[in-house]
Amino acid sequence: MINHDGAAVVRPLTLAWVNRHLEVGERVVTTEALHGGITAEMRRLTIGTRDGATRHLVLRSFVDPFYLGHAGDWLNRESGALSLLAGTAVPAPGLVAVDPTATHCEYPSLLMTHLTGRTVLDDEGLETRVPLLARQLVAIHALRPAERPRAYVALTTADTVVTPRGADAAAWAAAIDVIRRPAPRYEGRFLHRDFQPGNVLFDVEPSRPAGVRITGVVDWAATSWGPADLDVAHCSTNLALLHGPAWGLRFAEAYEEAGGVLAAAASERLYWWVRDGLACSEEVQQVAQSWREAGRTELTTRAVEERLDAYVTALMEALG
Repeated sequence: MINHDGAAVVRPLTLAWVNRHLEVGERVVTTEALHGGITAEMRRLTIGTRDGATRHLVLRSFVDPFYLGHAGDWLNRESGALSLLAGTAVPAPGLVAVDPTATHCEYPSLLMTHLTGRTVLDDEGLETRVPLLARQLVAIHALRPAERPRAYVALTTADTVVTPRGADAAAWAAAIDVIRRPAPRYEGRFLHRDFQPGNVLFDVEPSRPAGVRITGVVDWAATSWGPADLDVAHCSTNLALLHGPAWGLRFAEAYEEAGGVLAAAASERLYWWVRDGLACSEEVQQVAQSWREAGRTELTTRAVEERLDAYVTALMEALG
């Protein structure tokens, strides 16, 4: 087996487990680390088939001690979501196998099919991609599973927010006061819970930039049931930090233009959108690092902090 990257090495027990889930006569011929994630190691496996062709699978393994305590729950939720999505029009990976408690592998792992396309985090072509992202999220929220996933969890509190250095103190104090309030009532929807450009794959042909299309949505480990506003808020925050605050505000408009329904009252929207922005304050360093690894080298921690401050301030001015 050939490694394209030292970080791509598949551990012996995990490799044996993968092999047990291949077709007769197939074998893993190369592995490649996939960069840009935060919580888990991701590898693309090239599988040699009996007829001499190849196909690809993706292996997710939770190895960081900080995340191991949640790995079993996340992998069970992701495997359940992938099984559900197999019968829908939402382009998601197919589940091959899962070992949520590391019974067979060195670490909790999930094996899934590989989707074509790639993540696109560049500014160029954003005006075309944003409506596609919005339409895809509306389609996800339209799913009505026979068995609902668990209710959403919001871990950020007024006491855990990390106000960026040099931030607008008054705006941040007002934003923190917003999430001290009880959560607004909402109509539940099927949520991805981490829907953002880093988890969406696009088919982009340089010769046909207007013909871009979504080929897949990945990372379903946080699937939940909750308000559509929460998913919209998360994508908006990521767009604001990647491309500037105005794009965060634009995404909500695109979602409604695509037929999505958000909270009617501005105060309710503000609660969900500010909550997600403030949640990001606790992991700016990790987010910025993952984007730099994916090619956005100019997005230093400081640059992302400044965009987050501008975005939270813009939300308070627009809806507060």
